[in-house]
Amino acid sequence: MTATLNPWPTTRQGSTDHQVQTLQYLLLAHGHTVTVDGVFGSETGAAVRAVQWAKSLPDNGVVDPATWRALLIELHPGSTGNAVRGLQEEFALDSTDGVYGPKTEAAVRDLQRTLRASGADISVDGVAGPQTWQALISGLRETAPLSKAA
Repeated sequence: MTATLNPWPTTRQGSTDHQVQTLQYLLLAHGHTVTVDGVFGSETGAAVRAVQWAKSLPDNGVVDPATWRALLIELHPGSTGNAVRGLQEEFALDSTDGVYGPKTEAAVRDLQRTLRASGADISVDGVAGPQTWQALISGLRETAPLSKAA
């Protein structure tokens, strides 16, 4: 049996779930000015609507599966910037320095191995692509804690 990932969460104004900080880092990576505070306020909502409008999505400020996919940035060892900080935030790594180094790669590979062992069709390649992001943003960290990479 093939495992399925949790569905993308719906995130909206007033949300304070773990994925809000990741959302804010992804918005920064797309060139929007937001404060990374974990609170989906009016500033975050305006940036979400701008992304939605630019991607020809309904610009309602609600982060649904299509909006999450539009915000994702594929990351790999050597990547730098705010999207990496969002990835590191999802893993709750000790350092969110924005550099996709050995600790971040080890965390991604560990997650991918866990997903693969549960039957998901995912490569253990250290690349944070759509499936890896979905597993993290949809709350895998909370339902199946992973060890912190050393």
